Amino acid sequence: MIVNYIGSFIVIILGFYMVLVKKNLLKIVVGLSLIDSGTNLLLISFGYRPASTAPIFDNAAQELSHQPFVDPVPQALTLTSIVIGACVTALALSLVIKVYEHYGSINADNVRRLNG
Repeated sequence: MIVNYIGSFIVIILGFYMVLVKKNLLKIVVGLSLIDSGTNLLLISFGYRPASTAPIFDNAAQELSHQPFVDPVPQALTLTSIVIGACVTALALSLVIKVYEHYGSINADNVRRLNG
């Protein structure tokens, strides 16, 4: 259980490192995707309960009502976050393509107009 929290924080910190330190725009987009993936893992880890069943209600679930269910809210938030993350990544990659077409480079230092 604690491994999920440690893993998610490592992935988030690695994503922040890539966003803040790297100059290649594609690596920055990958860093943003890593932050998104680490956040999703953290959300799923919050909703986990040991020895729990899926939050599906049917006749069998009513008979086994003494078993706790996994919290479905973090799962729903994570599913929404995955869709939003995919859209943001697609938009960021299309912006990187447009930057390359306009400036001929995907290096963040070469793209800046103001050098001061």
